[in-house]
Amino acid sequence: MQRRQLISTTLGAGLALTLSSFASATTMDKTTQASFDTVMAFMGAMGKGDMKALSALMADDMAWHNEGDRALPWIGHWAGKAKVLEFLPLFGANFKTTAWENTDAFASGDTVAVFGRMNGITLKSGRETGSFSFALRAKVRKGQVLLWHWFEDSHAVSQAYRG
Repeated sequence: MQRRQLISTTLGAGLALTLSSFASATTMDKTTQASFDTVMAFMGAMGKGDMKALSALMADDMAWHNEGDRALPWIGHWAGKAKVLEFLPLFGANFKTTAWENTDAFASGDTVAVFGRMNGITLKSGRETGSFSFALRAKVRKGQVLLWHWFEDSHAVSQAYRG
């Protein structure tokens, strides 16, 4: 499978519509708005499986960190753009997002926080996770994502993964 297919999900248009509603929700200073826009663009590119856009939005020293059950192959820390680009297909080969809703998003300076609910299928077992909450803390530098720190209900995801 191609990388794009591996991380493609059903987020696409729904994610873009959800994200766009946050773009003008509050008045932000220039740095805060730029950080917010970068993270929303990154999420949108991820939802579309647009590896070219994702790569352009990643700092060379980007770190991606997923909290949760270490037995799941996508839980852990990936440091550097090359490692993150290796991680994304690994995630896509193991998890298919079937629903995504951002419920809150905030930014201050270089930091963006996003909270929401999602649902997915773990491809190893074929089981659905059920709706679960997530939180994201992202850092942006010069228009690129420097940190993607992901928190999810790892119990629900782990249970589905283990079948």
